[in-house]
Amino acid sequence: MTTEAAAHDAAQPEAAEEAVETVAEQGVESEGVPSPTETAAPAEAPDDEDRLVEEGEIAGDYLEQLLDVLDFDGDIDLDVDGDRAVVSIDGGDDLSKLVGRKGEVLDALQELTRLAVQQATGDRSRLMLDIARWRADRRDRLARLGTEVANRVAEKGGREALDPMTPFERKIVHDAVAAVDGVVSESEGVEPKRHVVVIKTS
Repeated sequence: MTTEAAAHDAAQPEAAEEAVETVAEQGVESEGVPSPTETAAPAEAPDDEDRLVEEGEIAGDYLEQLLDVLDFDGDIDLDVDGDRAVVSIDGGDDLSKLVGRKGEVLDALQELTRLAVQQATGDRSRLMLDIARWRADRRDRLARLGTEVANRVAEKGGREALDPMTPFERKIVHDAVAAVDGVVSESEGVEPKRHVVVIKTS
């Protein structure tokens, strides 16, 4: 390998990391990253599941280009969960860099992907993006937390407040609490400090 080639290979990880940081901090496409406006023009939207499948396919194409530009490897899986398309990226090295601290980079990439889908379909997207199972693992932890707190409040009484969470995270906790008898859960506060409170009913 020539000195010039070696220097190029050494610079690739740093360039990719800088691009990811730009996406997270600015919420816009990095240099070379496909712009959401470069997707296909809006077409007539199909119904229900077909529409969600189409959203997933558009998102998959966009993310495949993005991974290529950022020089990351990963397998893209498309699915439909209830009323939203779900796109998962897994299997590649260093995918945690695309998740970031507390999922901040992942959230930024999800918003960019939703914008790409909206540009192509003309409809607002609720698509969910997961990378390296970060959201799936987070869902499992929150469900366990909700169950543990609900059981504790049911046994000891009173009420217990949890840390602030996103609307999606709060729903996971609410669902877990609803499965435990003798307690209810409510959301209190104002974003971004809105949180779940678990209360004994009797």
